[in-house]
Amino acid sequence: ARDPAGEASLENALLLHAVIRHPAIVRPLRSFRSGALTLVYPWVEGTVLNQATVSGSDRSALAVFQQLPISTVCAAISTVLDAHVSIAAHGYVAVDLYDGCLLYDFTHEQMHLIDLDEYHQGPFTLAGERLPGSLHYMAPEEFVRGATIDERTNVFTLGRAVQHLLDADKGWRGTAAQMKLVERATAGAPQRRYQ
Repeated sequence: ARDPAGEASLENALLLHAVIRHPAIVRPLRSFRSGALTLVYPWVEGTVLNQATVSGSDRSALAVFQQLPISTVCAAISTVLDAHVSIAAHGYVAVDLYDGCLLYDFTHEQMHLIDLDEYHQGPFTLAGERLPGSLHYMAPEEFVRGATIDERTNVFTLGRAVQHLLDADKGWRGTAAQMKLVERATAGAPQRRYQ
């Protein structure tokens, strides 16, 4: 971290990782200060399943992932959801969960979560104009000053993650029940989502 915002983000990550223990969440090995706060994470095999960002290298991993057997894709989705059950149980809200947080190891068929630096204790009231994050994953309330950010925001974000992992270029790969789940999870009004 080289500026106050970056340092606050890394400090926040240390708080999160101090209480959250889930095998899919990649935790820092250590932190130190040498003029700036530095977090050291272990190397984890896998490929980031991102397509929303413009810059970066190979974007084919998501397409490869989406062509895996549906049972394998659903197992990976279950890992993401299970990790967030643990996160929510500790009172955290997923801020800035996006496709760049999804690291998939194709060899061992394992999903890992990385870059959870912006997750915050919740519920909280949005003090600014918006929260950080990818537009593809953000709930409508994340753009409204004074809005409540809580577990229903998590539900929206996770619904978008499920949609992202099940959507292939040729259309929806999930079941009708999964499609209904995603539709309800990503409802615009928080009170219409799962609690």
